[in-house]
Amino acid sequence: MTPEEMTTLINEDRYSKAKRHARKGQDYYEGKHEILDYQIYFIDADGNLQRDYQRSNVRVSHPFFTELVDQEVQYLLSGGIKVESEDGDLAELVQAYFDEEFTAEMSELIEGAVIKGWDYLVAYKDAAGKTRFTHTDSLGVIEIKDGTNDTVTDAFLYYYPVKTEKKRPALRVEYWDQHTTTYYLYSDGSMVKDPNIYPNPRPHVLYDIGDSYEVGELGYLPLFRLDNNKKRISGLAPIKDLIDDYDLMDCGLSNNIQDAAESIYVIKGYKPVGGRTLDDLIFNLKQKKQIAVGEKGDVDIKTVDIPYEARKIKAEQDEKNIYRFGMGFNSSQVGDGNITNIVIKSRYFLLDLKCNKMLIRVQRLLKQLLKVVLDEINDLHGTAYKASDIRFVLDREVMTNAADNAEIEEKEAMTKQTLINMILSVADYLPDETVIRKICDVLDIDWDDIADKLPDPDISVEQVTASMSEEDDEEVREGSREESSAE
Repeated sequence: MTPEEMTTLINEDRYSKAKRHARKGQDYYEGKHEILDYQIYFIDADGNLQRDYQRSNVRVSHPFFTELVDQEVQYLLSGGIKVESEDGDLAELVQAYFDEEFTAEMSELIEGAVIKGWDYLVAYKDAAGKTRFTHTDSLGVIEIKDGTNDTVTDAFLYYYPVKTEKKRPALRVEYWDQHTTTYYLYSDGSMVKDPNIYPNPRPHVLYDIGDSYEVGELGYLPLFRLDNNKKRISGLAPIKDLIDDYDLMDCGLSNNIQDAAESIYVIKGYKPVGGRTLDDLIFNLKQKKQIAVGEKGDVDIKTVDIPYEARKIKAEQDEKNIYRFGMGFNSSQVGDGNITNIVIKSRYFLLDLKCNKMLIRVQRLLKQLLKVVLDEINDLHGTAYKASDIRFVLDREVMTNAADNAEIEEKEAMTKQTLINMILSVADYLPDETVIRKICDVLDIDWDDIADKLPDPDISVEQVTASMSEEDDEEVREGSREESSAE
């Protein structure tokens, strides 16, 4: 691709409709709402439109979108990213790639996807030669499709602002194809190869080993995209108008309160003395709290009623709809004070639904990354692991009512005790092994783990049960001794 073609692509991309909407989502996440540009105008006596600088114009953003995005990201990743496999060694090897550092990058990725509609991870090799993934801002990425297939990305451009030696603003442009990366500087309308980078172009993997370089190859285009939805639309889209309306209602109320703070004085029969002017009248009212009027003069103070209740109801309705259509958890809900686990789950319902939709896309992306990771593991260890050998688990942590949890645990314990008593009541009519197996099922004990540790078959079930009780009592006594030692 020529520099001229890249220049054309960048200019078209910076002003494209998709990137404008993405930047709008970024602005609202940062609290830069349209209310900040709100202005008040009036028509003067000559019929001309004039900006009103005298009336109050409170402009305050209410960052609902920020809260909704953070809720989705943190709730979705609240349990971390866990790797499960029937092969414990494989699970440990793969988990080393999808560690806490990777989770942090995934947090940035999901956040960017919800804010802007889509975002990227880029693969690279670290100093130890291990594949890593880092978040890359979608606002500076242009996908270049294969000429024969619009669904296949053949290369991509990545551009971002830098400062040159002359302290002039410029763009650094990186052109990534299947094998190399070429670096350019775009300034003053012209694009040239960056002379500060050597070699240029360079392979995706390059290690400086002193007097020379060691070259490697990824073997694939290291760009992975996560979409917020099918059309790659920001999560701001369904609630932007509601947030703007809330800003307008709340700021309008503040303006009403400020503008109505000054009363209107209706004065009849004012008698100016010694060349007094209207300014003197206002000064006397504010400072001396007195004015002079004629024999039939009077002063009447007029106040303006603020449309408080109507604005309050409208703002409350907007807030309710923002959380409803933004599918978030509204922590300001009061309810009737009966906060049971059922009530908590019902309040998380919309957020759960939204996270379930995103989880499908996240799992798909993780499978793409897993292919890269397994290829590397198989090359290093001479194995033949497959993607089907791995499961990704993203559990979520939900607040619960401690009293409800304690009551549930108590009922479960009573149920187990009842079942064990029933089994023991018919133990005389069943083989001992059958009885012990049933007890293991109730207590969630793996029979295979204890089969070789069971006592002689001639010993009765009652003796086994008594022995288990003695072991439990010993554990309790041991725990008490440890607590005493700690004290």
